[in-house]
Amino acid sequence: MASGVATVWVPVTDMGRATAFYRDALGLTVTSESDDWTEIDANGLMIGLNGREEAAASSEGGAVITFQPDGSLEDALADLRSRSADVTGTISEHPWGRILPFKDTEGNDLQFYTPPTD
Repeated sequence: MASGVATVWVPVTDMGRATAFYRDALGLTVTSESDDWTEIDANGLMIGLNGREEAAASSEGGAVITFQPDGSLEDALADLRSRSADVTGTISEHPWGRILPFKDTEGNDLQFYTPPTD
């Protein structure tokens, strides 16, 4: 069976815009870039921006990529807003941790997560 996650593929319609978002807004490293495939290093997990598959924004849910913020969720929220990111909700508190939902430029669901502090 599966022993881990090798990569996450994210469909995009505008490769330049999507690459800029993951590089500039989220501060991740672009390791390979072309018109139809770009690889992003997310702390050892490769995110592949895939321009070869149909991408369509959907409000019906689906896969979510969860990132660890560099600082607090409050700082991440302020930073996302300063970069005009599409923040889709507020920071929510749960017994299993805190989340901050947002979308990338292609309408894919993303979130920042911090574990509980107890």
